[in-house]
Amino acid sequence: MSCSDAGRAPDPPKACDAQCRDQVALRALRESLKLIYNLTLQGKPVGKQDQTIPCPKGGRARVFGEATANATQGSTFVSLTYVLEGCGYDVKNTKPEETYSLKASGAITQNGTIAVQPTATTALVIKSDAVAIEGTVYDSPPVDYREPTCKVDVTQDGNRLAGDMCGRRTGVDL
Repeated sequence: MSCSDAGRAPDPPKACDAQCRDQVALRALRESLKLIYNLTLQGKPVGKQDQTIPCPKGGRARVFGEATANATQGSTFVSLTYVLEGCGYDVKNTKPEETYSLKASGAITQNGTIAVQPTATTALVIKSDAVAIEGTVYDSPPVDYREPTCKVDVTQDGNRLAGDMCGRRTGVDL
């Protein structure tokens, strides 16, 4: 800061355009699936899975399919389907682009490898023919986000999540 900047108000946060909104919604969707997985399947015996839980901010989620583990590699291999029914989840973060309050409904598949140990890398394919997503994304100020029939086709490679969401290319680092 120079002497001429003293007393000047900080620049306001930049506006969240369409790409920003999709990035926040994609982060929210992935973090919701991760939370559902952790609450239902993490630490459970491998094999066939079928669990239903209430979501943190209303609605419910069912996850079913197959999960196997390789302790030597420190990874879990999944072929799962998540059925979300008004499943609400929100996060308030100091970074506006990591803040959201969304509800999702629809079926989403998740196939690939989830890293359990630092020796493994998460590699997932996440797809849905039509998931409804609604709520707010971003902060300063919150921005409405409504997608009634969003097709999702993204991959996660390590901490990078990228692909098509709602007919648009998007990606985000987790």
